[in-house]
Amino acid sequence: MDGSARERIALRTREEIARIREAGRVVWEVLEALTAVAVPGVSTAELDRFAEARTRALGGRPAFLGYRGYPACLCVSLNDEVIHGIPSPHRILAEGDVIGLDYGVVLGGWFADAARTLPVGRVSEEAARLLAVTRRALSRAIAAALPGAHLGDLGAAVQALAEEEGYSVVRDFVGHGIGRRLHEPPQVPNYGSPGAGVRLRAGMVLALEPMLNAGTGEVRTLDDDWTAVTADGRLSAHFEHTVAVTENGPEILTLPEGWDDHANRPAAEGPGPGSERRE
Repeated sequence: MDGSARERIALRTREEIARIREAGRVVWEVLEALTAVAVPGVSTAELDRFAEARTRALGGRPAFLGYRGYPACLCVSLNDEVIHGIPSPHRILAEGDVIGLDYGVVLGGWFADAARTLPVGRVSEEAARLLAVTRRALSRAIAAALPGAHLGDLGAAVQALAEEEGYSVVRDFVGHGIGRRLHEPPQVPNYGSPGAGVRLRAGMVLALEPMLNAGTGEVRTLDDDWTAVTADGRLSAHFEHTVAVTENGPEILTLPEGWDDHANRPAAEGPGPGSERRE
C-alpha cells in the first residue's frame, strides 16, 4: 500500500518510540472500551461512532477515516469477513458472532494500529479455538521480533502454528512498518522461511497482524471494494499489535507497559507486545 521495498526502513529513537506508544495507548483504550460494548443487538455503526468519540476525547484522531477513501473510523469484520468490514446501522451483532475490530490512531503526528477478534456472547467451540490460536500466533510473531532476526522468522512462526493447528494463513494481506505514516516499509507477511527477508534492527516499529482462516487461506473482496471475506465462507480471525524491536527485546506499544495481553491485567513481572495488501 504505502511505500515500496525500495524505501528506507525507519529506525526510531527511544523518544520517537515513546511518541508511538502514546498513540498506542489511545488505540488500546478504545479497543478495551469497544470490547465491553460489542454485545448482541448493537450495530456496527454504533461501534464506529463510539470509537471516534472516545478517540477524540483522548486527544487523538482516527487514522483510518478517509484513508484511501475508507468511509469509517473502525474496521468491523464479522464471521467470514477477514478484514476491512465497513460499519453499518444495518449490521447488528448477534449471539454467536465473532467480530474483528481493527483500529488505528494518529496522535501528535505519530500512528499506532491494533486489532482483536472477539466472541459476541457464547460462540461455538470451533470459533473459540480459532480465536485462541490466532492470538497465540501473534504472540509467537512478537517473541521472534528480535534484533538480528529476519522477517521470515516472524512469518514462519505464524505459519508453523497455524498449519500445526489445521488453519490457513491469509497471504493477500500483510503486516507493515508504522510510525509517521499508517503504512511504512517493510511489509511483514504471516508466512515465510526462517532466516529469509530483511534483518531486523533495533528501532524498527512493526504492525504485526496474523489473519488465520478456519478453511482455505484464499479471500475475495466484496462489491464495496473494501470488505475481504474467506473464499469458502468459513470463519476468520485477526489479532494485531504495534511492536518496537529493541535491544532489550520486543516492546508492545499498543498495550500499557507491564500489561499481560492474555490475562488482560497488569503482569506480575513487568513488560514482556490496519493491514496492508501484499505487493
